[in-house]
Amino acid sequence: MRRSTESRLFNYAMYFKKTIINGLVCLMIAVALELAGPLIAKRIIDEHITGIETTWHQVEKNDDNYTVAFNGKLFKREGRLNVSDNSVAVATVLQVNRDYYWIEQKVPLTGKRLIENGEIEIVTPETTVKMDARKLSLDELYTFFKPEYRPIFILLAIYVVLLLVAAVFQFGKTFMLQKASNRIVQKMRNDVFKHTQEVPINYYVDRPAGKIVARITNDTEAIRDLYERVLSEFVTSIIYMLGIYIALFLLDSRLALFGTLLLPIMYVWMKIYKYFGTKYNKVIRSTVSDINGNINESIRGMPIIQAFRKEDQVKEEFEVMNQRQFTYQRKLVRLSALTSHNLVNVLRNLAFVAFIWYFGTSSIGLGSVVSVGLLYAFVDYLTRLFGPVTNIVNQLPLLEQARVAASRVFELIDQQGEPIKDQTIERYSGHVKFDSVSFAYDNSNYVLNDITIDIPPGKTAAFVGHTGSGKSSIMNLLFRFYDPQKGIISIDGKNINSLSRQEVRSHMGIVLQDPFLFTGTILSNVTMNDSDISREMAIKSLQNVGADRFIGKLPMGYDEPVKEGGSTLSMGERQLISFARALAFDPAILILDEATANIDSETEGIIQEALEVLKKGRTTLVIAHRLSTIQKADHIYVLEHGIIREQGSHNQLLDVKGIYYKMYQMQKGRAKVPAS
Repeated sequence: MRRSTESRLFNYAMYFKKTIINGLVCLMIAVALELAGPLIAKRIIDEHITGIETTWHQVEKNDDNYTVAFNGKLFKREGRLNVSDNSVAVATVLQVNRDYYWIEQKVPLTGKRLIENGEIEIVTPETTVKMDARKLSLDELYTFFKPEYRPIFILLAIYVVLLLVAAVFQFGKTFMLQKASNRIVQKMRNDVFKHTQEVPINYYVDRPAGKIVARITNDTEAIRDLYERVLSEFVTSIIYMLGIYIALFLLDSRLALFGTLLLPIMYVWMKIYKYFGTKYNKVIRSTVSDINGNINESIRGMPIIQAFRKEDQVKEEFEVMNQRQFTYQRKLVRLSALTSHNLVNVLRNLAFVAFIWYFGTSSIGLGSVVSVGLLYAFVDYLTRLFGPVTNIVNQLPLLEQARVAASRVFELIDQQGEPIKDQTIERYSGHVKFDSVSFAYDNSNYVLNDITIDIPPGKTAAFVGHTGSGKSSIMNLLFRFYDPQKGIISIDGKNINSLSRQEVRSHMGIVLQDPFLFTGTILSNVTMNDSDISREMAIKSLQNVGADRFIGKLPMGYDEPVKEGGSTLSMGERQLISFARALAFDPAILILDEATANIDSETEGIIQEALEVLKKGRTTLVIAHRLSTIQKADHIYVLEHGIIREQGSHNQLLDVKGIYYKMYQMQKGRAKVPAS
């Protein structure tokens, strides 16, 4: 049963769970420290700023920092009295509007307050009281505030320390989570690239290179954003919201329960966004791959495009894909614009309406016991609550983009492949046999039918035939790029299917019609960076095939830089380097796939000399286009529509005067046509 994309992404994260857990621990500590701020602020406001509005007890002695001298007497706030303090009398400090008043008796601290002509009226549900009051001047008010300065400064200092410590843990969280994110994507890219070497060759035949490159680069980059930004923001926001809800429940459980209505609203909205976002992102990611494939093809084929004046056509094809990508990107942007910002604003406004309604109708009344500090803390926490909500909503586009990208990467990983088994096996002598082999690329239309071949070690066998006759398919089967549906292929009597593909190829060399050179130097293209092939061995191989004739003219000689595909070298020069590469690896079996087809007549002589050096002492299979190059072959097979029609030496086939004879005469006739 195939696992979901989310579970597979989670499994990748588990490879680095220790780092992630450490990051999450740092995050929770940082959140706890940061969320202590409103609670500290509430304490400062309620106990130390508005806290002077309370009952004050007259005491006989000044024995600590909380004793206040007023009107020649000593007073302490209720709640600050020590066991040894003897309360002589009581008074009250009461705030009405923006002024504070001194009342020489204990009065209710709740209820509606009115001041008129130096007399305060307090109305509570139970009773109405009136008493004389004296307005406190600023200097007198300062006397009551003065003892609170020290605890306020201590609490502020604690808050600053908490913020600094939280910043350290925030750094630890960011560093560890991003470190884990990069390690996860590094592993994923390594796994994907490794798997590209394990999947069968027909996977690449059916797909443009640009599309595969897009999955390894663009799609994994989107996944990196998932781990580095999206999940980090999600986890941070969720833990932050959890901490805020805990704080809200500590302050007022009823309003906190009302605030939890935000969670199902967010869940439903995320499901809606996932439905549409996934649909749009699938088209976007697929189109980006198509664009990459188109660009790759256009760049490689630019000489042909310009030569045949197809610039406008190529441009139109590109614009169609680009417009499709733009259209769906616009739909995704519209989806986010219509929902994310509006959703958060609506939820925020509804939350504040509920907050005002709750405190305005249920709490603020004649029997109100709501403190200013509590109000401040609730406003602060509600404001903070929508920060992580906004972060989560803003990350949803990247989340869906990463999910779709991950599904594309896992689709590549899920392609049936074979593990690379690169064990060293003993060098075989090179006795190649095909026993009644039949093969079809699509399992139905056979391109080879009942092929039987026997090539002794050290001999040269050539394969000729018109296009589509099956010559290259024979080489593909021997190299195990594909496996036949029927028959057995053996080397030295051993079925090659009993060996891994890498073991079969370990003592084979191949030279293609269009040799491919990698970016590097001439020497690195011969050694392929194999530590077993020394610089001296590579140079000797180049000299043996005659490549030193042109290398000696290059500014840096054997270390001359080679650009992608060897574009600065001629076809013949690239072919000689590929010959030297095959020679340096000293294969037991050599495959030449129309190695001289694209070579001019002047260069052909040099190439033929190189071929003789290359073939010496090896079993050689040659796919020939020019029959003049295979006249010395020990055995020639003539194929037609996947069937061996004729076989024998060059002279034997000419004597038969069949297909080979006609092909030879046709090429010989063309060779005699004088140049105009």
